[in-house]
Amino acid sequence: QVQLVESGGGLVQAGGSLRLSCAASGRTFSSYIMGWFRQAPGKEREFVATVSASGSSTYYADSVKGRFTISRDNAKNTVSLQMNSLKPLDTAVYYCAATSRGHYYYTQPFRYNYWGQGTQVTVSS
Repeated sequence: QVQLVESGGGLVQAGGSLRLSCAASGRTFSSYIMGWFRQAPGKEREFVATVSASGSSTYYADSVKGRFTISRDNAKNTVSLQMNSLKPLDTAVYYCAATSRGHYYYTQPFRYNYWGQGTQVTVSS
């Protein structure tokens, strides 16, 4: 059992940066695979990035590779998403997700058991 709360969203100009954070409850956080997903109005939720339980392995969507960095701090029960060189197409609600089963390279939303409430990211042109 884990509860997730995202923060750090906001309005930023194209080319700018934002850092999203996800705070998790539970003593077993370090055993969960963590992921970031996003959803724009009228579109399906899509994969952004994942990180293995230990933090040693990461996986990114092609659309964000080289611009976004996912990381976790198991001592603080947090996972972060550093977003650089933001584009208007990055505008979406960003969700933190967790699963106690599977592998870090899972990209499908249905693989994840727990979700945060989401945080809005808006990139202006």
